Amino acid sequence: MKIGIVSDTHNNLKNCRTIVDLFNDSGVERVIHTGDITQAKTVEVFAGLHAPLWGVFGNNDQGELAALLEATGDLGFEFLQPPLPLEWSGRRIVVVHDPLELNNVQTSDFDVILHGHTHRLTIEYSATGLTFNPGECAGMMKGFNAVGILDLETLTTELMKF
Repeated sequence: MKIGIVSDTHNNLKNCRTIVDLFNDSGVERVIHTGDITQAKTVEVFAGLHAPLWGVFGNNDQGELAALLEATGDLGFEFLQPPLPLEWSGRRIVVVHDPLELNNVQTSDFDVILHGHTHRLTIEYSATGLTFNPGECAGMMKGFNAVGILDLETLTTELMKF
């Protein structure tokens, strides 16, 4: 199973439309947002995905949490405060926004750790699995934004820059 990973969209609607197109064109089966959506109208852009969306709320989402909860619920997306544990294709996944939130998680229980917050690419393999953050996707400079695709079978990642 291939899943799309997006982080820190920060209400950049133009980039979010591009992200939806990238994920739809790539044929991912599911998408995970690692937080910092910031406004409900951003969630509405993700309604254009051809795959279901899961995610966590980030530090910049807290002021708009009521509106974000309503928007994600109305669209059938599963979002909550981190951590979000998932089990897909036999892989145990945990999603947080800030990597410091992993201090409250038994990370060795998971094959895949997904986070955002830093706006920096992280691809780290360890004896127990993979830690992945595709990095910046809300910037204004073309070619410096990225989202990721994770193949759960092989635990390989692909960056899609735009």
